Amino acid sequence: MDSLTQIILGAACGEAALGKKIGNKALLIGALAGTIPDLDVFVGRMIYNNEIDIMAFHRGFMHSFLFAVMGAFIFGWLFYKIYDRGKRKNVTYKKDWYWLFLFAFITHSMLDCFTPYGTQLFSPFSNYRVAFNNIAVADPAYTLPFLISLIVLMFFKRNTSKRKFWLKIGVCISTCYLIFTLINKTYITSVFSKSLKENNIAFLRFQTQPTILNNVLWYGIAETEDGYFVSFYSLLDSSSGPKEWYLISKNHDLVSQFNSDIQTLSWFSNGYYNLTSQSSNTIRYNDLRYPSFDSESPENSVFSFSIQQKDGRYDILPVNRVPPSTKDLAFFWRRIQGK
Repeated sequence: MDSLTQIILGAACGEAALGKKIGNKALLIGALAGTIPDLDVFVGRMIYNNEIDIMAFHRGFMHSFLFAVMGAFIFGWLFYKIYDRGKRKNVTYKKDWYWLFLFAFITHSMLDCFTPYGTQLFSPFSNYRVAFNNIAVADPAYTLPFLISLIVLMFFKRNTSKRKFWLKIGVCISTCYLIFTLINKTYITSVFSKSLKENNIAFLRFQTQPTILNNVLWYGIAETEDGYFVSFYSLLDSSSGPKEWYLISKNHDLVSQFNSDIQTLSWFSNGYYNLTSQSSNTIRYNDLRYPSFDSESPENSVFSFSIQQKDGRYDILPVNRVPPSTKDLAFFWRRIQGK
């Protein structure tokens, strides 16, 4: 999930573990704990100098169960030593701090699993990316009620039952919404599956996922031998299924599929990607799990970049991100409304 959501979830973990003893400071430290796994973005740059390696490192070991356990002991001990001095001596125990960081790390990684990006929970023993694809990387319907509940509880004294009440409100609303997205995905998947059969599309596999910032407009992608069929469906559509499927060519033959960097990119996008040639030695890579809302070019991807081979390895060229056009945003909003 996005950084704000993980900060809020971490703050909630801090409140649950130490709020009664140290008040709002627990929210602050929990928020910090909730951001630590995502620091792998910076750690990866310290370890690797190839952008593909750096990208693959994100949501890897620092999002695993093993790191959660090890990190909880390390950071728990460190923060206990920092806090347990002077007037604060013996106010908290080591186990309180262990639980705070363990809760923050595990909930961070588990929440990330519900997004399409995928999380390597079992690293370093397995690089399998757990991805349930039922909630967008950023979804205000999950985040905002949680945030409001934490803001409200901050104004109550640490030993009052009202803090616990508002914490439960935030956790319950966000959890209920997460459950709703799982139920919604089950329904949406059946809608796309039925549409594929009605359109006589022979596919090898397919997946569905919500588009960014909502759980109303969904995206489906079905793989065939030579390409991918993609489509959108909104819960507000008047039709019983996707209106139209677009075929996107794979063009995987533009590069060697035995190249280790290409295999890493394929693993990263769960095999849902296509390529386009830009020059004699530059290829455009489109991760088709993250579609753009360009109605004229359905093969465009929000997550795309150019790769170039040098000294036997591919690397990602610097990316100049262009914000979505007004036309694309308007199309996105219309499709959410079922238009």
